[in-house]
Amino acid sequence: MALKVYKITPLLILLFLFACRNNTEEKESSDTKEDLTITVSKEQFQASEMALGLIEIKPFPALKQATGMIEVPPQNKAVVSALMGGYIKETPLLIGDKVKKGQVLLTLENPEFITLQQNYLESKQQLGFLQAEFERQKQLVEEKITSQKNFLKAESDYKGKLALYNGLRQKLIMLNIPIAQVEAGNIRSVLNIYAPISGSVTKMLVSKGMYVSPADEILEITDNDHIHLELQVFEKDIMTLKIGQNIVFTIPEASNENYGAEVYLIGTHIEENRTVRVHAHLKDEEDNRFLTGMFVEAQIETSEIEKPALPTEALAEINNDVYVLKLISEDQDKYVFEQLRVKSEHRHEGYSAVELTEEKDKDATYLVKGAFSLFAA
Repeated sequence: MALKVYKITPLLILLFLFACRNNTEEKESSDTKEDLTITVSKEQFQASEMALGLIEIKPFPALKQATGMIEVPPQNKAVVSALMGGYIKETPLLIGDKVKKGQVLLTLENPEFITLQQNYLESKQQLGFLQAEFERQKQLVEEKITSQKNFLKAESDYKGKLALYNGLRQKLIMLNIPIAQVEAGNIRSVLNIYAPISGSVTKMLVSKGMYVSPADEILEITDNDHIHLELQVFEKDIMTLKIGQNIVFTIPEASNENYGAEVYLIGTHIEENRTVRVHAHLKDEEDNRFLTGMFVEAQIETSEIEKPALPTEALAEINNDVYVLKLISEDQDKYVFEQLRVKSEHRHEGYSAVELTEEKDKDATYLVKGAFSLFAA
């Protein structure tokens, strides 16, 4: 029996391999599509309190980015220094200690304090004599008993000493030295430095025994009861800002929590870095856990734009991609959803804007409640 021999040409081999490859790709495509669908029984749907919904048109604020710091008004921050130089005798406070206005912060010691009080007492005693002499010479010159020269001399001595007396008296008052005690003979070499405002000690720059001059900063007190934001907004964005606009800000180094503020003042000068300062007040000052100097990142709501949106709980982020579940079929027993990738860059009041790649998806029905549990599974 003769055998038949068939010739297999290279062209036939290529056609065979191409057909096999197409079958493989179709199978992979089919498998991928199956992976993008999720089936939910109606029993599970009801038990999990899931819900369906359509895409809605919602307003979203247009946001302008800004950075800045937590600050306090100038009247809520005080630098404490000495009106006269001296040596630090007592300094019991530490950074963070709370103080009240009028509280003794530290004490200074200097022999010049004694000299100042002595000069005051001497001028006070001499002033009485000079005043009496001035009054006597005034009466005599009116009666033309004495010369005008004697009267002018008495007047000059009296008024010169009066000026010295008043100057020394005011100096003692500024140094918080009790006048009554000095006049009673109680002269002191130690002065008290008092707190000019209530607040917390934020800087302490001296120690016991150190000499400080009037130009030296001793400590700083900050009152955080009224804090605000000092933001820097780029020049290109400043024309969109208005007083009263809402601000959402975070403290990135301390918390991911969002806080609210509103624009209170807008600067009228452009800084060298092409930014404008914006002053903002907190909406809830009672919930004040901030510290002066904290860095903030802020978003200023300048206007509203309308966008297609779904409830935020309808979206899930997987590997940096955002997905929703679109209903593709329904029968008596189950729902079938397709996992659809979308873009979402805006969130506001429980809704997230969604950008769809196909027009037909805008009219589709979506799982708007309970989606997270399905993605997690």
